[in-house]
Amino acid sequence: MQHRIITFSRNVFLPLTTVCRNRCGYCCFRTPVHDGCLMSPGEVENTLSNGAALGCTEALFTFGEHPEEEPGFLAYLNRAGYTTILDYCEAMCRRSIACGILPHTNAGILTYEEMDRLRAVNASMGLMLETTAHVPAHAGSKGKEPAVRLGMIEDAGKLRIPFTTGLLLGIGETMADREESLLAIRDLHRRYGHIQEIIIQNFCPKPGTPMAHFPVPGTEEICSTIRLARSMLPKEIAIQIPPNLIDASRLIECGVDDLGGVSPLTIDYVNPEHPWPALEELKKIVGDAHLRERLCIYPQYIKRGWYHKDLQPLINRLDQTVKARSSGS
Repeated sequence: MQHRIITFSRNVFLPLTTVCRNRCGYCCFRTPVHDGCLMSPGEVENTLSNGAALGCTEALFTFGEHPEEEPGFLAYLNRAGYTTILDYCEAMCRRSIACGILPHTNAGILTYEEMDRLRAVNASMGLMLETTAHVPAHAGSKGKEPAVRLGMIEDAGKLRIPFTTGLLLGIGETMADREESLLAIRDLHRRYGHIQEIIIQNFCPKPGTPMAHFPVPGTEEICSTIRLARSMLPKEIAIQIPPNLIDASRLIECGVDDLGGVSPLTIDYVNPEHPWPALEELKKIVGDAHLRERLCIYPQYIKRGWYHKDLQPLINRLDQTVKARSSGS
């Protein structure tokens, strides 16, 4: 009998800045502008070097959405020698490639031209849709307007960027809203074929936030949403859950294909209170399934050549590396 395969990526998490224009009711990632609000080039280089030594293949670059709109932030960026956060991100992605790690950037709302620029230094990119519903949790967060987020996901399709998106459960949406969100993602994928994975992520309350006392979605509710996603989405779209935010072992049989990026080095800066499971723990989580390492760009997009030509040597080398590690595990 052939065992199911559950995949994961070995990554480093690099939050270039936690300054953000949005004011989401559940977020503890965002911080005000202050000294140290920008991850220095030296810190980035050190993290990349250590990550490469530990066998990481993905550099997850994140930053608060449009941080330049926050008064005072540009001074820190200029002090580091950069004019825009996009300039800085592009430069750090190039350092990642030089270290032998493929960049994957999730930077909030970007224009078509900005994504086209970052495509040259990213093997894949992402943006959580979260929900197509208008919820109070997103009041004061213009970047969370559903039409704007769907528009960016569509632009990624036009650019043939292998893309990650997903739903955030428990922020005020209904099951009908989740179905509508999945339908929107499915329709975009049918048009462009670029959605490689969808994350089904549960909201985690954070002390000191407006939603600190909101109820957390239970395992059965999350399982029902995973099953709904699996029934609606094409098989080639992997369904991912974060293994550090929920008892993932109870959700594997609901239709999970992937456990996302897991780091042996850096914390989950969005949910810092939830440590990543170690590799041996991941093997226990998947149970009878076979755990297989992957790159941030999925195999079908490597075969199609959906990447900038300059990334081909590194993609090919790392693809052989993860295949060798998986066959030896």
